Parts: sequence; C-alpha cells; structure tokens
Amino acid sequence: MSLEVEKPGGTESTNRLSLKRHDSLFGDAEKVSGAKHHGSEVSWSRTLHLAFQSVGIIYGDIGTSPLYVYSSTFPSGIKNNDDLLGVLSLIIYTLIIIPMLKYVFIVLYANDNGDGGTFALYSLISRYAKIRLIPNQQAEDAMVSNYSIEAPSSQLRRAQWVKQKIESSKAAKIALFTLTILGTAMVMGDGTLTPAISVLSAVSGIREKAPSLTQTQVVWISVAILFMLFSVQRFGTDKVGYTFAPVISVWFLLIAGIGLYNLVVHDIGVLRAFNPMYIVHYFKRNGKDGWVSLGGVILCVTGTEGMFADLGHFNVRAVQISFTGILFPSVALCYIGQAAYLRKFPENVGDTFYRSIPAPLFWPTFIVAICAAIIASQAMLSGAFAILSKALSLGCLPRVRVIHTSKKYEGQVYIPEVNFMMGLASIIVTIAFRTTTSIGNAYGICVVTTFSVTTHLMTLVMLLIWKKHIVFILLFYVVFGFTELIYLSSILSKFIEGGYLPFCFAVVLMTLMATWHYVHVKRYWYELDHVVPTNEMTTLLEKNDVRRIPGVGLLYTELIQGIPPVFPRLIKKIPSVHSIFVFMSIKHLPIPHVVPAERFLFRQVGPREQRMFRCVARYGYSDRLEESKEFAAFLADRLKMFIQEESAFAQNEAENDESSPSTEVPEAQTRPRRSTHSVVHSEEAIHPRVSSQSGRITFPANHSVEEEKQLIDREVERGVVYLMGEANVSAGPKSSILKKIVVNYIYTFLRKNLNEGHNALSIPKDQLLKVGITYEI
Repeated sequence: MSLEVEKPGGTESTNRLSLKRHDSLFGDAEKVSGAKHHGSEVSWSRTLHLAFQSVGIIYGDIGTSPLYVYSSTFPSGIKNNDDLLGVLSLIIYTLIIIPMLKYVFIVLYANDNGDGGTFALYSLISRYAKIRLIPNQQAEDAMVSNYSIEAPSSQLRRAQWVKQKIESSKAAKIALFTLTILGTAMVMGDGTLTPAISVLSAVSGIREKAPSLTQTQVVWISVAILFMLFSVQRFGTDKVGYTFAPVISVWFLLIAGIGLYNLVVHDIGVLRAFNPMYIVHYFKRNGKDGWVSLGGVILCVTGTEGMFADLGHFNVRAVQISFTGILFPSVALCYIGQAAYLRKFPENVGDTFYRSIPAPLFWPTFIVAICAAIIASQAMLSGAFAILSKALSLGCLPRVRVIHTSKKYEGQVYIPEVNFMMGLASIIVTIAFRTTTSIGNAYGICVVTTFSVTTHLMTLVMLLIWKKHIVFILLFYVVFGFTELIYLSSILSKFIEGGYLPFCFAVVLMTLMATWHYVHVKRYWYELDHVVPTNEMTTLLEKNDVRRIPGVGLLYTELIQGIPPVFPRLIKKIPSVHSIFVFMSIKHLPIPHVVPAERFLFRQVGPREQRMFRCVARYGYSDRLEESKEFAAFLADRLKMFIQEESAFAQNEAENDESSPSTEVPEAQTRPRRSTHSVVHSEEAIHPRVSSQSGRITFPANHSVEEEKQLIDREVERGVVYLMGEANVSAGPKSSILKKIVVNYIYTFLRKNLNEGHNALSIPKDQLLKVGITYEI
C-alpha cells in the first residue's frame, strides 16, 4: 500500500514534532549540511595546482593527435598543395568548435557537483525527472545536501511539459538509458583504442633513425609499452598525474616550439588558413574525397570527452585555464607548423611529425613523444574508470571492487577487472591492426558517437534543468549536432576498413550492461511483489520458533521497504536471528556525494523488544564504501543516536499530551505521509512503538535508553555477521527464447564470473553468510 505525500499539517507544535520524527526513514534526511565537495568553489592556488595536474591527466590524448592527423587525412598523398590550407582550416575550427566552445565553455558547466561524463548527465536528469526503472525513489532523497532540485518556473512551462512526457513514457526512459550506455560503451572503446594508436604512432618514429626495423618489431615494442602502461594504473591517477604533468608540459613546449620553427622557416603564409573560405574551396576541389578525409581531421579532437569524464578529478575553472592557456596554443602551433613543412615537402605526409622535427631535437622529442603517448592513454583510462564506477551504482554492471586511489581528491578510482580487460583488448588491437591508419578508422567512430550522445543529453539538460531560451537550445543542438553528423557520416564510409571494431565492441558491452540492468530491474520487482508484510514479523518468528543468538546480523537487500522474501527462507533453514538484526539496503542516489551525517535512515521493524531495524545506507555514485569495521562502527553509532532521538521525541510528545490533552493529535496525523513514488508499504501503519490503545509511543520503564545503547555496544563486540541472498534468477517456462537466452545464459554467466558483491561492499569472507534462493521471472 502506498501513502500519499503531504507536508505535515496541523498546529505549529505538530509540525515541529513531525520534523523530528525518525520513523518511516524520514528524520535523518532533513539534516542538510552545507558540505562542499570536489568541483565547488576553491581557492586560486588550488585551482592553479589542479590546472597544472590536469595537463598531465586529461590532455595527453588530444595533445598527441599531431602524431597521426595529417597521415590519416591524406592516406593517398597530397594531390593539391592548397589542400593543406583547407585541412589546416578544418583542424583549427574543429578545435575551436568542439572542444573549446562546446565542452570547455558549455558542457563542463553541466557537471554533477563536480563530476562529468555521460552517466553524470543521466544522473543529473534523473534528479529532475523519474526516469529510472527501479522504484526506489523516496521523498526524503530530495532533502539531501547537493540534491539541489528546483521546480520548473511558471514562466517556462516547457520544462514541466518535458518532465511529464519523459516520466509518462517508458519508451523515453529506455531510450535515455540506451543512449547513456551507448556513450559509456564508446568511451570504453576510446579508452581501449587510445593506447593502441598513440603508442604505436609514437614508436613508429624510431624507423626514421633505424630503418632496418620492421613493422612487426615496432608492433611488439608497442605491446611491451602497453603492458607497462596498464600495469601502473593500480598506483592511481593522483600519483600518475604528478609524474606526467611535467612531462606533458615539456611535450607542449616542444611541439609549440617545433611548430613555430617550421612556420617561420618553411611557409608563414599558411596562417591564411584562419580564413574559413579555404574550407569551402577545399570541398569544391575534392568533392567526395574531401568529405571522406574528414574521418582523419576529426582525430585532432580525440580525448575531448576525457575533459568532461575526468572533471571529477579537477574542476571547471582549472580545465578552462589549462585548455585555453596551454593546450590550444601549443597544439594549434604544431598543426600550423606541420602544414608549413608539408607545403615544401608534401611527399612526407605519411610521417609528417617526425620528419618535420629539426635534427638536433629528434631524440629528445622522440623520448618525450613516447611518454606523451602513455599519458594520452592515461587520460581516457581515467575517464573510463570514472564513468564505469557510476555505471555500477546504477545497477548496469555486476558489482566489482572500485578502488579509490587518492585520499586528497575524490573521484579518482581504479577498477582492476576493467583495467585487465581493456589492457588485453588494446594489445590485441595493436597486434591485429598493426598500423595507425586502420586503428584511426575505428577510433574516429568512438570519438564522434560519444560527442553525439553528449549533445543529445545536454540538450535535455538545457530543456529540463537549465531552462534556457528555446533559441539558445536550438542553436546548440543544430550547430554541434550538425557538425558531428557530418563527421560521423564521413567516418562510417570507412566501416569495412576498421570502423566496424567499435560497433562490435559497443554491441557486446551494451548487451552485457542492458542484460544485467534488465534482470536487476525484474529481480527488484519480483522481490517487491513477494515482500512479507511487517505486521507478520512476530507471527513469522513465533511460527518458526526462532532463537536469538549473540551479535549483530545485517541482511543485505535491494528493497527499501518490506521484509525481503529471502528472510523467511533464512529462518526456516536456520531458525535463529541475531540479538540485533538489521535489514540493510545500500542505495545510490543520483548525486556524486552524500555526507556521512545524512547517510543512514533508520526505523524499527516489529515490536521494540525484538530489536529489529530497517536501515537504508545512502551513497552518491562517487562515494567510497567504508571498510567493514568502519562501516559497522558508524552504523552502531547512528543506531544509538536513532534510539536516543526517538526516546527524546516520545518524551516530548508525552509532555505535550499531558499539558494539552484537549489538543492531542493522533500518531497517524503527526507522522509525515509518503508520496506515491516512494513505494512505501504498510509498515508505517503498524509501527511497533505506537500503543494500540492511546496511539502514542511508549518505552518500557525497565529498559532505559542508556541500557539500549550499552546493549548495542555489547552485541557489536560479540561480532557482526553479514548475510546476503545468493539469488539464482531464471526465466519462466512460458518466456520467449530471447528472454531465456538473456536470463538463463548471459546473466547467469555474468553473475557467476563477475559478481563480487561481498568484495565490492568490503565484507570479510569469514563474516559472510550467503542464503540461496531462486527467483523465476
């Protein structure tokens, strides 16, 4: 049964009492703090510090693009020298339009309290509209710090209209989710291909000084470097960033200096390329070939999505400073210098970068190029880890261990299983494709598809959240959407020549994510339909002659309401329950962080003397889950606080009743009522602390609050046992063949091979008890 939401009404004292309530998982959520998180306003000194560190983390990819852009754009050589002016103009304005205008000065502001990437946009939207397929939203969630939603203004009814359309359409919800996991799959593909193309193109330069080396030998040298790159990821972005920032800064100084040298020595006239008319002339001369060449031009902005995905490591102002002050001038000068060199030596377009380096600077540049290529890989790997950690919180992938690698900066994570799979895939791609041209065809599709996904989600953010004028929204969508569509159409022409790789990769990853999420949602609904009513708790315990044993038991469940169906099975097989028993739910809110003071929501389940509680532990998608000892201690402290505050409330209520008997307000009226979207069952109506005769909360005189708190401490010392349901999910006998394949084979394979829920929740194996149960969906 669902209850209608309404702010507590009645007298002023009634309202005041209601806000202090801690039943129905309500009170703790109202303790809104003003905590600041990563991405909020910081001092200029820290901003400059982060700007410097960002150079080493998020710009390696876009900064090493000059290694292969011209060779990918002119795979068959330069037919007309003026084509260089057209391509250079395309490169300059692509850098200005996509990474600078779109990302640095628009998209970065759509961060979710400092976090970026496609899942951050999805989570941001989900706070303003109910687009999630699992009904675990609670009215209290909107009261958490940093949730920061506002109702659409009456002046802009369009936002309300969009919200209603999305919430009422299951197809729209599925489309948004599909778009989000598509963007995630492409970022993962980007993170796999970036190391392959960057390292291979950097190592290929050695053949300028050692022509006897074969391409096979170059490939195996690249593989060795890739192996080392993925091996150091476990040390974390923070340490890697400090190591790489000075190196990539030297790289930018080198490429800017070499570009300026080539511009002055060879042909300063290439500066005419700032005139966009050269783009028009280029397409008039080359027609379809000019359109196809856009697949090479777009590689100049590879890694742009990394700026947004890695924003959780830095902040908007730091990224803006480092991009406009360091990245753009250096890279633009490098491309301009290469064009000037090629105006004199067009035959060297296949290896423009290394051939344009002055002889004395070759070896220093080659060494720094290798390091920069490693950094390029780091940028997208950091972004991939950050995005996947958010995907895990939405139930899109099996629980795996996410390691937070920095105590100073939130959002810096490492996922061992993902690192291994991406490293293996990157090495296989390098060995199989062997040349940067083939890899580039696949690479471009990942890049542009991710851009397009971000554009669509950003448009929805502007409509629903920012509530911008429709002209601005249309301008954003048309300019950037049309630009990306042109580039995408060009890259798709190379589908057979390697472009198929990211699509295959995306299909596999999206299938896995969609399968896991589909069964995750079905399983939640199954449990919701089979919950045990709370008013049957006493009967259930007496029927099975349940003994109370020492210690604290935590039964993990996805449900935030009702008694999960695994509990009756547990007490039938093992008719004993710990002295203090908690139905524990780990819930991820669509915000990056939940401060510890607002983490736990408690209520009592069953009669008070049974000491059984429900607890919802709420985390943001970028929060670190505590270790088991830390979690148990924190839980015990908050439980004692809950008991003490409930006692104070009961005493306050009793005093008010005695002083004003004529204005007594029944318990049912003082309790905050729930919204229908909270999906809270009828537990509330039979709250154990309410006397059946008076409707008021009563505490036995022989059990003081201090005794209750001491009891909790004693039981925690005796040991905490974690119980988890080991659910086997199978498709029903009347299900379609497709559903049986998805549930019985793909999902089962993932659950058996990747699901490490106890590791992800930091539960020690010697304190874990799994309870088997089968669900037929």
